[in-house]
Amino acid sequence: MTPAPISRRRAIVLGGFGAASLAIGATGWFATGAGVRTGGRLQPADTGAELRQPKVLDSADGRLQVELTAAAGVRLAGHDTRALGYNATSPGPTLRVRPGDELAVRLTNQLDEPTNLHTHGLRVSPQANSDNPFLRVDPGASFDYLFRIPPDHPAGTYWYHPHHHGMVAGQIFGGLAGALLVAPPGQDPDLPVLEDRVLLVTDTTLDGDGRLAEIGAMDRAMGRQGELVLVNGQHEPTIPADPGATQRWRVINGCVSRVLSIRLDGHELVHVAQDGTFLPAPIAADRVMLAPGNRADVIVRPTGTGRYPLIAEAVNRGGMDEMMGGGTASSGPVILATMVTAGAPVTAPPLPTALPAETPAVGPVTTRREIAFQMGMGMGGMDFAIDGRIFDPDRDDQNVTLGDTEEWTITNPGPLAHPFHLHVWPFTVVELSDATPPVGVPQDVVLVPARGWVRLRIPFTNYSGRSVYHCHILDHEDAGMMATVNVRA
Repeated sequence: MTPAPISRRRAIVLGGFGAASLAIGATGWFATGAGVRTGGRLQPADTGAELRQPKVLDSADGRLQVELTAAAGVRLAGHDTRALGYNATSPGPTLRVRPGDELAVRLTNQLDEPTNLHTHGLRVSPQANSDNPFLRVDPGASFDYLFRIPPDHPAGTYWYHPHHHGMVAGQIFGGLAGALLVAPPGQDPDLPVLEDRVLLVTDTTLDGDGRLAEIGAMDRAMGRQGELVLVNGQHEPTIPADPGATQRWRVINGCVSRVLSIRLDGHELVHVAQDGTFLPAPIAADRVMLAPGNRADVIVRPTGTGRYPLIAEAVNRGGMDEMMGGGTASSGPVILATMVTAGAPVTAPPLPTALPAETPAVGPVTTRREIAFQMGMGMGGMDFAIDGRIFDPDRDDQNVTLGDTEEWTITNPGPLAHPFHLHVWPFTVVELSDATPPVGVPQDVVLVPARGWVRLRIPFTNYSGRSVYHCHILDHEDAGMMATVNVRA
């Protein structure tokens, strides 16, 4: 049954989520010196420190074998906290592999709840011990994953995070995320850059004792957005640069719900790759938009000396007033980092006018489907569903024949934008209802406008097996806005 449109007031919605969760860790107003705690919230102590890069674990001789331990106890925003991380850091180590490599990961779960591992954007098998979202690693257990990277896999920026249904938002909000880079087989001749940096953006809310704050029902309904917005676990870090020196910033939106519309004060951002795939040509832009889960590689070339903030502008994901009697899903503006330039000018090689973009798959469309994101009132409160059904891991929602190319139209009749993500099989956006120009290359997350739609072309040509598609507002995914696709040979 399709959920009915929401027309009741906020009290009913909150009741559906559980009124006991409304207190978001409030512990009163107090201060303990040095601005560390205010209003029961942990305040950053490392603002303005130089941006650190996560530890890089690099493949050798065609294989990268690593151990990742998910546990509480990491340093965030200059404090030792009880937030979550891999190998006692948040973000976790950057995993760097090459096309044709094997990535072997032993995941050990030291959390107090189940978890698993998703290699977001990688085009690898969804079966067995590869990128299988149906796997469950219980507390105290370990599991050996094996991801075989295809020899023709695009070199680019990806990431990894947990994906155990019902716990994804909380674990990523807690800090479980890391960058995953597919490097070219040799040197990267396509982008002559002097610095190559990962900027993994996350947000969270910690109480004064460094523990994750309670999240209220309305926050989950709108998609939680943390009070601390961090880059590589740091608050508003500085990025040193020489005037004229070209840098590549691999920006990963690892936030649970926050849409990032980024701009660099006084500079254009030259957009060169989206979701791990090169664009046909560099695009100079004032702003670059990233939905949760998106990645954008941008080239920055400082034009002078000074301090230039990298800002995530306010983004309104949709108006909720008419539905719930108050509140919008806006975010920002926030300063993510500040580029600090000094010293003598550097002469850097010019950027190429064309990039080695992946050509979208061509071929006849065998099947057309329409799939709807839906929010509505159910028996126990608010439902988050796809095509009127909440997620059931044992149900096949879409059955596809291996080798087919399909066209999916993702509709969103509600007033809140939803990012659509499909595992394993990348898609090309053909058209959006709000006339946003598609990037023209395969990607894995696209923001579906409120009361709008997107049309996608999906070649199911590489792998058979079962996986999922879902809203990448991860609270919505956990609440049921996810479905299965079964590709059969």
